Amino acid sequence: MTAPLILAFDTTAPHCAAAVVRGETVLASIEEPMAKGQAERLLTLCQDMLDGLGLQMSQLDAIGVGIGPGNFTGIRISVSAARGLALALDIPAVGVSAFDALRLGTNHPCFCTVDARRDMVFAQGYDTTTLTDPALINQSELPTSTPVIGAFGTPPLHPVAEAIAHITAARFQTETAPPAPLYLRPADAAPARDAPPQIVP
Repeated sequence: MTAPLILAFDTTAPHCAAAVVRGETVLASIEEPMAKGQAERLLTLCQDMLDGLGLQMSQLDAIGVGIGPGNFTGIRISVSAARGLALALDIPAVGVSAFDALRLGTNHPCFCTVDARRDMVFAQGYDTTTLTDPALINQSELPTSTPVIGAFGTPPLHPVAEAIAHITAARFQTETAPPAPLYLRPADAAPARDAPPQIVP
């Protein structure tokens, strides 16, 4: 039986990351630093990777996507792309949180963290008694007695897109819900300060 072929990507941080994995083998993996422009780059990056491997989208068994937390616009870009590709190809799409991706390969108790800026951090504990659900906390609230993976801690064992791909391979046959963004705080947006234009009858 052929191992499943997985395409995974992530734009929840200032990057455009993608990976193609077959079974345990990473066939290709790219992470381009990118503060904006992910919407224009993401699908082209994925297609270029597949072309370089001599593969087609139609050969994929599943799509994996990072659902956050992270940048609001980036989350929307990647989740929308994953859902659209899955629908067009009639294959499953699996949403993977940044916390699960950070933890991959670690079996001991830990906290997985994503920088939320302004001395804040998104965090989730694994095999811990605190922060068992994803939360937004002050950096100073992170426990010091348990290892931290991610922001303000040690680097993860796998690049983000590769981690998402491996997790997707383990989940896609039983995952039924379409990917949905993981937001832990309101969007950093405010109403326009300019007065609306006057409408003259």
